[in-house]
Amino acid sequence: MRVARIPCRRVTTPVAVAFVAAALLNLVARANEAGFAALDQRMQEFVDRGQISGAVTLVGDGGRVMHVGAVGLADLDTERPMTGDSLFGIMSMTKPITATAVMILADEGKLSIDDPVAKYIPAFADAKLESGEPVRGLTIRRLLTHSSGLVGDQRCEKTLEATAEMLAHRPFGFQPGTKWEYSPGMNVCGRIVEIASGQPFDEFLAERIFRPLAMDHTTFYPTPAQWERVATLYRIGDDKSLVKGERWAGTGSPSSAPNPSGGLFATAGDMFRFYQMILYGGEWNGRRIVSRDAVRQMTSVQTPDLSTGFTPGNGWGLGWCLIREPQGVTAALSPGTFGHGGAWGTQGWVDPLHERVFVLMIQRSDLPNSDGSEIRKEFQRLAVEALEKD
Repeated sequence: MRVARIPCRRVTTPVAVAFVAAALLNLVARANEAGFAALDQRMQEFVDRGQISGAVTLVGDGGRVMHVGAVGLADLDTERPMTGDSLFGIMSMTKPITATAVMILADEGKLSIDDPVAKYIPAFADAKLESGEPVRGLTIRRLLTHSSGLVGDQRCEKTLEATAEMLAHRPFGFQPGTKWEYSPGMNVCGRIVEIASGQPFDEFLAERIFRPLAMDHTTFYPTPAQWERVATLYRIGDDKSLVKGERWAGTGSPSSAPNPSGGLFATAGDMFRFYQMILYGGEWNGRRIVSRDAVRQMTSVQTPDLSTGFTPGNGWGLGWCLIREPQGVTAALSPGTFGHGGAWGTQGWVDPLHERVFVLMIQRSDLPNSDGSEIRKEFQRLAVEALEKD
């Protein structure tokens, strides 16, 4: 039996938006009716085996939410249950949102992704490799594709201005464009957004992306009420049981910079709206967020000759990972699927061939490869099986 679809594209009023939010939660109890019982059961097995404390899964198809599932606990000590509106630190799932902010400004002619980074941050004009050789050809495009040569930690200083200055003086690992290596380049992009827009990075995202998409729970700085809904981060302890993990210092604190590489907290429903907007070519609910051409560039391979991470068969767009050849953990997805994972196990992927959205929310800090986890593989496999049985 197919669950009643929720047409998010046509929501036009605050009341309707509230209805959709409530409907997302109501779907938790109705998931089995839609053939997603096996998915919920498999996620529960990961909980029972002590691999995760809990999980929220969301599956969209044809522009509508088909399933929201919540299993396990958001906090083991208090036995707080995981719910459809639990908040998660999404870590690097922040990166495609940062890339979208850059492309909004490109649409407006306030920057070009082929501009030299030094045009906005002059300190990069003096950037050098470890050998002392000057860095050549550093552009915004190369920041967005992880081919900039910037290497090392992705954490921020107290401000994005200070972060960019620090990175400009950190030795580069290679000349821009010669290889792919996951990098803190998005932190520099965040500072460029501030310079080109004249707004703090977090305020720009809120005004231009979050509020128009009714992403009411997405933030760098959760309120006290929101912290009560944040799922606790765990890792596997010495005795093989789950123990509390450690978030990056300053994560979620207004005294720290909004980290463009991995600082956001969000719900599964909020991320669905963002992904659905990208799937619709940059438009949601009749409002254009970013141009169709910008979406095409972000979700097209920009690194054709470079070997990229984090699972086999991938390429890289502008801030987005692209699945070129589905295999292994990505086998259930179509060629051309785009998305991003987070270090704490969260995953968000968009299959444009079938107009599907997959969102997995967990909080586990020590997964060897969060993009290559069995949890992600089983979620996507069983979600696709449920949709194709429908």
